[in-house]
Amino acid sequence: VLMAYLASSSWSGMLSKNTYVASQDFNRNAARAREWAREGLKGNLSFEGGMFRYRLEGPSHVLAGIDHVEATFHRPVGDKQDFSMTLNRLDDQFVAPGALGAGPWIVDLAAIRQGELVFHQAERIVSGGQ
Repeated sequence: VLMAYLASSSWSGMLSKNTYVASQDFNRNAARAREWAREGLKGNLSFEGGMFRYRLEGPSHVLAGIDHVEATFHRPVGDKQDFSMTLNRLDDQFVAPGALGAGPWIVDLAAIRQGELVFHQAERIVSGGQ
């Protein structure tokens, strides 16, 4: 009984309720990612001293006017520790204070200009905990 309880309480479950729709989304997102790569867009996320920093590189006409970056942090398995934050522009980067538990994370970063998505990046990181 104990093993059945542990298995059911720790299993992450289905990642997608509709695999057909998920595959269509994946193909669309992959095409957008290839387009952003051709344009030379890329980002770099760092975390030091309790501060998240995200620096974007790419054509100035694309980067101009980006209001903020929305970051969603989630564990590869489970959603109990998931959280989101907004990184605001500070000169040529986007910053926000925060803390990050030790272990693996997937970070979804969305650069937003006037409510529209300009660039999206998903990055896997491993935190030492802070």
